[in-house]
Amino acid sequence: MQDNPVIIISRTDSIGDVILSLPMAGILKKEFQNAKLIFLGRNYTKDIIALSEHIDEFISYDEILNLSANEQLTVFKNLKATHIIHVFPVKHIAQLAKKANIQHRIGTSHRWWHLFTCNTRLKFSRKNSGFHESQLNLQLLSPFKIKTDYSIYELPHFYGFSKIPALDSTFQSLLTSEKKNIILHPKSKGSAKEWGLDNFSQLIEDIDKTKYQIFISGTMQEAELLKPLLEKHQHQVIDITGQLSLNQFIAFINQCDALVAASTGPLHIADALGKRAVGLFSPMRPIHPTRWKPIGTQATYIVYNENCESCKDSKTCMCIQKIKPKDVIALLK
Repeated sequence: MQDNPVIIISRTDSIGDVILSLPMAGILKKEFQNAKLIFLGRNYTKDIIALSEHIDEFISYDEILNLSANEQLTVFKNLKATHIIHVFPVKHIAQLAKKANIQHRIGTSHRWWHLFTCNTRLKFSRKNSGFHESQLNLQLLSPFKIKTDYSIYELPHFYGFSKIPALDSTFQSLLTSEKKNIILHPKSKGSAKEWGLDNFSQLIEDIDKTKYQIFISGTMQEAELLKPLLEKHQHQVIDITGQLSLNQFIAFINQCDALVAASTGPLHIADALGKRAVGLFSPMRPIHPTRWKPIGTQATYIVYNENCESCKDSKTCMCIQKIKPKDVIALLK
């Protein structure tokens, strides 16, 4: 291993996936203190990556895509990377890494283009594994000859989320010190099975309003879908849908006590920030909680029936909607 390795962690997919790959950076910095760690990601995850003290530089794949082929190659060469880890396989990135003569190019064996672009190919299955996503990511560190068999209870210590943004006074004023501030995040942008607005409505009705102040969050696009829920409970909740940038949403979550959501980015943000993160899950593979549950010390999850036969035989089972609001409240307590 070089004295001062420059390692690119390439993960250009969604927020939750990116968060669960960040313990890799903490482990690499623990083993190689002089390493420079570069995260190659999409612009919409930049604020997430900025939270980690273990990442030295962020490179935008969106900006690279706007360059000519020669300019793209120049960017990769100028990084002077010694290693690249393809956590989320992208053919174009793998080709650039090879053309840039990055010495150690690490990927999985089940992407055919890695046969021609990676010189270290690891064989393991994410879809059929019984391990958590964060643990599966660590298998890509095995070529470094370091400890990779961490339990999911150890991994939250490697997030390194020490650079939390300050919350704007406009949003700070919405919070109360007299009650627990909790966020309900009903939608998932199609990334997960959803609990349903009716269940969230009942949850709002059943929560003790003398103990909890409730916020409803979501993207600007989801605001219209949430309109019936917001109108029905306009005097019981505070609507923050579409009002915060990701940077400020992170800061807001950090000031709250708990968050309830399906398997989405906000659930994993709350988890990594050490909040009470209550995940609502389907047992269906490959979206089951064994792989995607929040793993922080204050996190928990609920699933209606871990052995649901319909989930085994059908991709359309919605047994998640049978989770009882009273059971979610019990987890909040």
